[in-house]
Amino acid sequence: MKKFALSALLAATLVSASDYNYEITPMAGYVYPSGQRLDNHTAFGGEFQYNDVDSLLKPEVSAIWSNADYEYIRPHATDIWRTAINGVYDYKTSNNITPFAKAGLGYEHITDRGNGIDNLNHNGAFADVGAGVKMGITDQIALKLEAIEMLKFNHFDWDNSLLIMAGLNFAFDKKAAPVIPAPVVVPAPKPVVVEEPVIVPAPKPVVVPAPVVVPAPVVIPAPVVVPAQKPVVVAPIDSDKDGVLDPKDKCPNTPVGFKVDADGCPLTATLHLNYATNSNTVDAKGTAEVNAFAEFLKASPAYKTSIVGHTDDVGSTDSNQKLSEKRAAGVKDMLVKAGVASDRIATAGKGESQPVATNKTKEGRADNRRIEVELTR
Repeated sequence: MKKFALSALLAATLVSASDYNYEITPMAGYVYPSGQRLDNHTAFGGEFQYNDVDSLLKPEVSAIWSNADYEYIRPHATDIWRTAINGVYDYKTSNNITPFAKAGLGYEHITDRGNGIDNLNHNGAFADVGAGVKMGITDQIALKLEAIEMLKFNHFDWDNSLLIMAGLNFAFDKKAAPVIPAPVVVPAPKPVVVEEPVIVPAPKPVVVPAPVVVPAPVVIPAPVVVPAQKPVVVAPIDSDKDGVLDPKDKCPNTPVGFKVDADGCPLTATLHLNYATNSNTVDAKGTAEVNAFAEFLKASPAYKTSIVGHTDDVGSTDSNQKLSEKRAAGVKDMLVKAGVASDRIATAGKGESQPVATNKTKEGRADNRRIEVELTR
């Protein structure tokens, strides 16, 4: 049994927090101060990150509140507010774990700076640097862990504090998926046949004898021989424009865009279908291509087909497997509604297990969201 394979590439992007325009993270943690004359203390706050910028570093604003005791003035305590603006770099990986690094500037305000001539702590600016990781729970929720080192000039000396935080990261306002245009199919040019010129020889001259006294016999001139003209050669045509002329084409009704073998029968073709994220609904343009494929199957009853769905690696393995099966089943339903017998169509889903490109770029992830179709006779 001969097997023919054809693949259809689908468009979309890897779903992670950076594919949403905004991230908000309520957090809690612990502060380990050094040189500020404060005890270790708990901290609460939140972070807001904006991703819709064309830059490697994404802007982030944070606000952290804590309440600490003075080491030498117990039970004296004070509220501490720390606000900061950072640039965040998210490192893309092929799984649900996203490491990140950040750096920026902030301001520390201590409500009660302590007793004494010099005051124990000064309000002031600080520089910070940190690192952490976001571990995906769903497409829009992740566990966020981070450690931040803060350095502040305080009372003619440098103080540093280590902040350890944990929280839930919520992403929202998904970015629009890129639209990938369908390739332009240029049909093969028709062969040009140049006919040979017809050469007609000049007629032989008629010889007339000179007059004589005696009546001369009548001279019958030789007949002028005109050679028969060569027949006009009519070039054969290629009705379905697949590059194989009609006299040799065993499959004369191949749809435009199909690659064919030497006999003009289909080898591969491409269906360009655009899916929304987490959807198996085909748009109007993709519906037209599926209907054209259905017309080919109805005109070629010897063929059977197998529809195989694929996804990128966004989300869990189980959810991607189910999504690939739903997309394949959706294309089968469209073919059946267009008049193709159901027993001629099989479906399968491969999930994220067979990528054809890297999942570290938007383009590669778009290539991996596809449907592959096999034809058999």
